[in-house]
Amino acid sequence: MLTVSPSECEGSPTWAYALQLPHDARASRIARVTLRAVLAGHGMTQLQDSAELLASELVTNAYRYSDGPAGLRLRGLGGDRLRVSVWDTNPHIPPPFDNRSRPLCPVPAEADGGRGLFLVCHYAEAWGGYPLGDDLFRRGGKLLWCELAVRTVEGVAAA
Repeated sequence: MLTVSPSECEGSPTWAYALQLPHDARASRIARVTLRAVLAGHGMTQLQDSAELLASELVTNAYRYSDGPAGLRLRGLGGDRLRVSVWDTNPHIPPPFDNRSRPLCPVPAEADGGRGLFLVCHYAEAWGGYPLGDDLFRRGGKLLWCELAVRTVEGVAAA
């Protein structure tokens, strides 16, 4: 199910899209296709490559480390900023999202995993995560998010 919520916040246009994802290996690809369509529709194609990478990493992490559905939320924050959030059913907040005061260390080359969230933290403007309590439908878990912005060089948008 895809939902859309356009609104105005302090004169800057904001919008939000939510996509429910089943526990399925194809979820990451579906999230990327949806993200491409949303960014194209809102004239934010400059963020497409980075946003696809980061959303894909968050959705893949949700699939690999939880056994239930996930949710993707894309939110335009105005001023060419995008927030990508992924909810999943596992309440464990993985490093480095668990404690941002620790230095962000690269993953050793011989490690079997752990590069995805490192990429998110490295390329995102801002990022975070928090556990979610059980709601009425018993959907606890966690939410990991990151924000991207169109970078500018001397006032000219960079591709």
